Amino acid sequence: MASETPEITAYLKTYCGWSEGVRSVFRKYGLDYTEKDIIKNPAFRWEMEQKSGQPLSPCVIINGTMLADVSGEEVEQWMIANAVVESSDSAPDAPIDSSCTDAQHAAMDAAARFGGQGGGANVRIIE
Repeated sequence: MASETPEITAYLKTYCGWSEGVRSVFRKYGLDYTEKDIIKNPAFRWEMEQKSGQPLSPCVIINGTMLADVSGEEVEQWMIANAVVESSDSAPDAPIDSSCTDAQHAAMDAAARFGGQGGGANVRIIE
């Protein structure tokens, strides 16, 4: 791994297969990062869109480079190619190339409609 600790900011959704894949890659490599949940805080979504120039997530900034609309697999490949981490044969603890499940979409929808009180979802919209 590079001698410097990378500076990482990740714009993720509370419940999302793609977002969990990105988190899984960071856990796999033991990387600290700042998570900005774009569901819990709409201001983070706006910030992500301004910085990335597009509305899709996840978006990850690593040492000043924006990786827009990426999977965990793409984040891992970019970090290896750019010597942020050395390749590891360890398996991630979640799929790194999967979309949201129906349950994840339902949780996000319930939270958006009911302010985090619908269907037992652990999502709270901050206004």
